[in-house]
Amino acid sequence: MPESAAADDIRVSVPARLPSLDLVQPALEQLWQTHEEVPLRERMRLETAVVEIFVNIVQHAYRADSAQQDARRLELVLAADEAGLEATFVDNGEPAEIDLSRVTMPDSDSESGRGLAMAIAALDDLRYERTGGRNRWHLLVRLPATG
Repeated sequence: MPESAAADDIRVSVPARLPSLDLVQPALEQLWQTHEEVPLRERMRLETAVVEIFVNIVQHAYRADSAQQDARRLELVLAADEAGLEATFVDNGEPAEIDLSRVTMPDSDSESGRGLAMAIAALDDLRYERTGGRNRWHLLVRLPATG
């Protein structure tokens, strides 16, 4: 799987606000046009996780009372090869204080807390790190072997 930037990676840089999610869908559509061979199941897995992580970043990485709302940004990089699909989010929000190994689906009465659990369930790997004052979320869906 490519972890370094490639010429055919798809990049989107948007304000970290919920309406910006509308700008992410065309990037995913571009990925599927470029990689028509990707099975629908794996497409849906990646799309589900991308939406859930995007919403999580917007809702939790920024203080609601921040005076610099226009400075809230996130970048999404999408990549694919014969082994799998990757999405990487980088944002300039507050550090995420979460242990992904401890994330579980909340009970049915809970009104929130499902996003990360749904993303983890959809993905083969989800990693988070804080480097250089930025949050980095790395999502991976492995593709079935062909041949």
